Amino acid sequence: MIEYPKYKKVLFCTDFSENADYAFNYAYGVTQRDKGLLYILHVIPHNPNQDCREGLVKKEVLEKIQHCIEEDVDNKFKRHYTNKIEDGFKFEIFIKSGREDDEILDFAKQEKVDIIVMGTHGKTGIARVYFGSVAEKILRRSPFPVFTIPCKKKLEYSYGKI
Repeated sequence: MIEYPKYKKVLFCTDFSENADYAFNYAYGVTQRDKGLLYILHVIPHNPNQDCREGLVKKEVLEKIQHCIEEDVDNKFKRHYTNKIEDGFKFEIFIKSGREDDEILDFAKQEKVDIIVMGTHGKTGIARVYFGSVAEKILRRSPFPVFTIPCKKKLEYSYGKI
């Protein structure tokens, strides 16, 4: 009999999209099955124009904007995920800021996760050529197993109702 690997530390990455919500079910299920710890991570993308803003806008205003963003993200965590988690389930929530793939991989290395779970968006055309996808960048660079969940709508289109 083959024993499957135990995933005691599962990193779920979210952008709060519909597909990330769908991928959460997989991350939650794997963590629950293995009685592990679920890290829920959202990365606020770094704004390349941030340095310019700092010269034009007062520091207090920028701090207030940052606080509002973090408060909004916290509310999204509650609305999308924490209200679905059963009592006794071990999880931790983190918010990082920066380039998504770098922040995700740095976090994974720091916490020594066993697996990364994330959704894909299925970008096509020019958006994919110029921006790529965070999931694709993680897949290429990750020393950890990565469980990518395709868009539910794409699966339903290909295979019928799931």
